[in-house]
Amino acid sequence: MRFTDKVCVVTGGGSGIGKATALQFAREGGRVAIVDLNEQHGNGTVQDILRAKGQALFAKCNVGNPEEIKATVATVVDRWRRIDVVVNDAAMMTFKPVLELPDDDFDRVLEVNLRSVFLFCKYAVPRMPAGGAVVNVSSVHAYATTKNVVPYAASKGGMEAFTRGFAQEVAPRKVRVNCVAPGAVDTPMLWNNPNVKSGVEKPEGAIGKPEDIAAAICFLASDEARFITGTNLTVDGGRLDALP
Repeated sequence: MRFTDKVCVVTGGGSGIGKATALQFAREGGRVAIVDLNEQHGNGTVQDILRAKGQALFAKCNVGNPEEIKATVATVVDRWRRIDVVVNDAAMMTFKPVLELPDDDFDRVLEVNLRSVFLFCKYAVPRMPAGGAVVNVSSVHAYATTKNVVPYAASKGGMEAFTRGFAQEVAPRKVRVNCVAPGAVDTPMLWNNPNVKSGVEKPEGAIGKPEDIAAAICFLASDEARFITGTNLTVDGGRLDALP
């Protein structure tokens, strides 16, 4: 199994893509830290893993808070002595035009979607041995977006730029950093999106399952991808190809 005894941290691990990724890591022998603000969701993922005889812990964390991120990293290291994989999946969206968007709402999206990536990388990567991997979950909105979700699209574009630069910085440590960019995925974030509900944004092509994205994340986190770093893997069922 690809992740036997490896310590895998997944932010947003209580639901959607994060949960599917955490379950996949556990099925392949990983020790999984579920990081989420929602205790019920996070503990639910942990219980699913434990029922399957896997190893997991839950760390409640507001990923916009640096102190909570430091505490989360410390909790994982205290339990398992190191971190081998970090998946930055925690995300949020707003649905207002820029000219009507409160300043704090913009800041909050950037905190959760982008600043948290910087902070988890800053505090987790020093605890990684050679062969460690970071996988950041971006979005096709980094390339082709719609109105009223500008902060989300900007955060994902920033995430991909961060990934490219940070991958070069940590290459001497033999730690890899990559992105996965999902398209439309069957999660609450998709179906609760007001743009989707109103028809402004119409998912093109296939709608993927969280497990489809988890498979790509786990590939990039595994030793099979040892020669891949600083890149982005689009996993969208051809959605970008269908957009004008």
